[in-house]
Amino acid sequence: MSRTDVIEINRIEDLQSYHLAWSALHAETPGASFFHTLEWLTAYWNHHGKGKRLRVLIVRSSGRPIGIVPLCEVRESGSLGPVTVLTYPLENWGTVYGPIGPFTTATMTLAMRHISQTPRTWDVFEPRWTAHDSDDHGRTLRAMRGAGFSATLSNDWSTSVIDCDHFADWDSYLYSRSHKVRHELRRQRRQLERAGVVEHLHYRPTALCEGGGDPRWDLFEHCVAVSRLTWQATSNTGNTLCDRRVNPMLRTAHEQAARLGMLDLHLLTIDGVPSAFFYGHHCHGVTSGLRMGYDPASPKGAGAVLFGMVIERAFALGDRRLDLGAGDENYKKRYRTSVTTTARITHTPLTAWRPQLVGAGRWVRAQLGRPFGKAVSSTAARS
Repeated sequence: MSRTDVIEINRIEDLQSYHLAWSALHAETPGASFFHTLEWLTAYWNHHGKGKRLRVLIVRSSGRPIGIVPLCEVRESGSLGPVTVLTYPLENWGTVYGPIGPFTTATMTLAMRHISQTPRTWDVFEPRWTAHDSDDHGRTLRAMRGAGFSATLSNDWSTSVIDCDHFADWDSYLYSRSHKVRHELRRQRRQLERAGVVEHLHYRPTALCEGGGDPRWDLFEHCVAVSRLTWQATSNTGNTLCDRRVNPMLRTAHEQAARLGMLDLHLLTIDGVPSAFFYGHHCHGVTSGLRMGYDPASPKGAGAVLFGMVIERAFALGDRRLDLGAGDENYKKRYRTSVTTTARITHTPLTAWRPQLVGAGRWVRAQLGRPFGKAVSSTAARS
């Protein structure tokens, strides 16, 4: 009989000895993205781990890692004061997160048992960005309840998706859109081509181990430069390419994504001048958009035309899916073929009075249909 155990790692540098195991498990993780890699976690933690407590659980069978659950304790603000939340280290940069590896049930069962048996240093345990109805299949909720946590389920984010593998090709997908969308896309392309020489540059490198991995800093800087010309330059959300608070982390993550062959970058130029960009990642046949933008001074339609080119290119390369990111903007509605919703699974101990009162406020607000307090939220939320 194999022996199972859980090792908890609290220092980012101590995870490097698990790099090979992490990479192997990542390759077998359902719905894995760049944000599930150790490279992403290292970049994020080295730049924004201050004030947080890292808790990465390595689940082993007979001494061999079979699953990894990255967690961290984060101090967040609430209407009744600060609250320590145990959650995933994603902070809204991606749309889905969860355990690393193919054995989700065993991994989460043992990880939840470990958390329930260790001293509690948090007020709320809340795995967010959980693909409850798809890749997770409810395993996280069952594992939490099985470990004695009174877990409750609520919707977290809704993401617009283009299911490329549901169509034969780009033309059949385009035909599924409304006449108005097809007409506007063709009209905007013609109009833009009359304004100057239009060039679409798509960069998706192979991994360093395959002879690629070039970060192409020139393209990254073009994206940042265009970002500075948009509304993003004055945004205080802390989630744009040009934001000084996160740009150093994004540069580190950019380099690592290129090394892994997971970078996906589109740039549109008009007469050689960068006018619009789409910046994201690619993993296991899925392209996930992180940020996009266009220069408002460029000819009308530059952003919309590039967006259409991004979709067309995904079909040309045989991508399974294009994740447009969280949000319900009109342009996403026009092009999406489905909407996926992630969940947050919340356990609040009875002895944690602040979050319990917030939870009571949520219940009263739902019952009366009017505002009552404010739910716990991250001070560094990304949208």
